[in-house]
This record gives sequence, structure tokens and C-alpha cells, in this order.
Amino acid sequence: MPDKRRHRGPHPADPELFASGRYGDLRRAVADLSWLLTRGYAPTAALKLVGDRLRLTQRQRDGVMRSACADDALAGRRERCLPVDQVAGRHLEIDGFNLLTTVEAALAGGLLLVGRDGSCRDLASMHGSYRKVEESVPALELIGDSLARLEVASCRWLFDRPVSNSGRIAQITRDVAAERGWDWRCDLCANPDAALVVSAEVVVTTDSVILDGCRQWLNLARHVVRCGVPEAWVLDFGDVGWPAG
Repeated sequence: MPDKRRHRGPHPADPELFASGRYGDLRRAVADLSWLLTRGYAPTAALKLVGDRLRLTQRQRDGVMRSACADDALAGRRERCLPVDQVAGRHLEIDGFNLLTTVEAALAGGLLLVGRDGSCRDLASMHGSYRKVEESVPALELIGDSLARLEVASCRWLFDRPVSNSGRIAQITRDVAAERGWDWRCDLCANPDAALVVSAEVVVTTDSVILDGCRQWLNLARHVVRCGVPEAWVLDFGDVGWPAG
């Protein structure tokens, strides 16, 4: 069945699965999973243990996994995170779909999760295909305005070539940048993760593999959402520590 969505909004079950009454269990799950990961447990087995104990659905488990991280990963990510007030004059390498879908979701009222590492992530899943939605161009404009205020010198957006419609969104991104006079370059890449991990520039992503391997990163999605979409639906697990008891 073709994807006919016009918005990157919430999953129909999200208002119930991530309601305020479930927040305590979700916080406990993030804490428990982070504790297990810190002690070397395999992620899949650890998530099953935590999810089964708290009777979490698969979507809740996905949210918990995106929010948790081991303590050594947390320390490394914090150490390599460049403060937004130090990005003026710098060049950025952007994980294109990663940033764009997060801001699209924020504008559409979708659920966002702030993990232990402070990264702002959505729960959208493209399954190898990207569909432009009504929030796509506004999201690019919001990101661009944020970068302009931060006085970023230039950007290179990397979009996954294997994802269908990647060429189309890359061209849309170029067009938006050209209209606004922003110094953006957009490339299609077979494996953006691999390119970003070894980049010598400041990287924009919330992908855990890239965060754990890159030289330096900017928490841009959280900054854009916090400043540009203050009404966004955000569950914050940034202060989650050890399991209780």
C-alpha cells in the first residue's frame, strides 16, 4: 500500500502509549536499560528483559532504546558535544534524514524523546523510503533560520542514496538554500553514517553509532526544537540516572 501520509505526526497509539501516566514506567525502563548496557549486557537481550518486566509494547521499547545509553557512551557524547554558542564560523556536516524528520515531527505534533545524552529523537521510521510531507519545507526553513542565527559558515547535507526519493528531497533542500542565500551543499551518499563517523568537521546527528565514533557533534535538533517549536510534544529522559532500588 502506498504511503499517503501528508504529515510526520504522532502514531495513533502514541497518546496512550506515552501518556503522562506511563512516564514513570518509561523512565524506569530507560534507567534499567542504561544500567544493563553499562554492565555489558547485549542490547537486544537487555531490552527484552526490561520490556517484559514492565510489559512495554514494541513501540514503547523502541522509544526506550532510543533514549537509553551506557555510562561510558554518555560521557563520551557529552565530551564531544560542541556548545551551540561555539559554532559560529564553522562548517557542519549534517545527517540529512536524521535531522529533517525530527524537525518535521516536531512541527506536526509527533512525539520527540530527549535521551540521556540530551539528543532529541523522533520515532519515525522510513523503511527505505522518504515521503515529502507538508512540514518538509517549513522544517528546512526553520533549520536554516536557526543556523543563520548561530552564524554557521556553511553546511553539507548528506542524504542516503539507497532511500527512495532521496534525490528529490536533496534538490528541495538545495532550492530552499538558494532562495534564502544559505551556503548549503547537498550530496547523496551510499552510507552517510560511515562518512560522518570519520569526518573532521562538526557533525549534526542523533544516530548513536555516529555519536560514539565522530570527532565532534552539535546537538542541533534539540536546539531547533527548543527555540523554534516550543509547543512540541517532548518526553525528556535527560536526567535519568540509576535504577531505583
